[in-house]
Amino acid sequence: MLPPSEGKAAPERGRRFDPGALSHPELAGPREQVLQTLIRASAGADATTRLRFGTSLAEQVEANTRLRDARAAPATQVYSGVLYDAAGLANLSGTARRRSNSSVRIVSALWGVLRPDDAIPAYRLSMSTPLQPLAPLGTFWSRHLGGALDPGGSDVVLDCRSQDYARAWSPAPDREWLAVRVVAIRAGRPVVVSHHAKHTRGVLTGHLFRRPEPLPRTAAGVAEAAAELIGPVLADVGMHPPVRSGPATLELVLSH
Repeated sequence: MLPPSEGKAAPERGRRFDPGALSHPELAGPREQVLQTLIRASAGADATTRLRFGTSLAEQVEANTRLRDARAAPATQVYSGVLYDAAGLANLSGTARRRSNSSVRIVSALWGVLRPDDAIPAYRLSMSTPLQPLAPLGTFWSRHLGGALDPGGSDVVLDCRSQDYARAWSPAPDREWLAVRVVAIRAGRPVVVSHHAKHTRGVLTGHLFRRPEPLPRTAAGVAEAAAELIGPVLADVGMHPPVRSGPATLELVLSH
């Protein structure tokens, strides 16, 4: 499970966006509801203020009004942030690409959930955006994503989402659920380092698909695969049990 990236690269070539071609067609209704609401909210003169975006993003917000006619590209090419750069999902081929397309799901404030090869336009919307009357969007999508994601089998859910996006869906209680935390050791104690967290989660994601061994299907298997990065990337890998009904934690300790 991945979040989208705030930064997005607008496709300069390609076909016009076709929402009917997206995976998980059962989400067509709520996707259209969010899209219509976003287009309407982005058209007003005070759109950046009402959507709580800085004035520097005014051009991107205005571009939301033309999403139906925009060019589209695979999600892994449109999402251009640190995690996606580190994972290199757009550059996968062969077995690694097939693994990624079948296993990765991207939770999106606009589209609900996507596969890496879903063709989307660039847009400006995040799960924390006060898109009335649908906000909070995490709660809105939590009413719809269960049907799309819950039948996904019994393999471990490796969760790289931020808190806002994690609210949109949680695995069934009987399924292994593993969240990724990235820390550095400062004065002998682990300290969460948000600056490097996205990059390190991306490195782990790309590693899981490029390694020759089969994808791990359990939390213990994920931890073993992550331990292969100990050296230049990681100093250590740890596992912590879940708290209440939440996920267990895969702790990645940075080398530097």
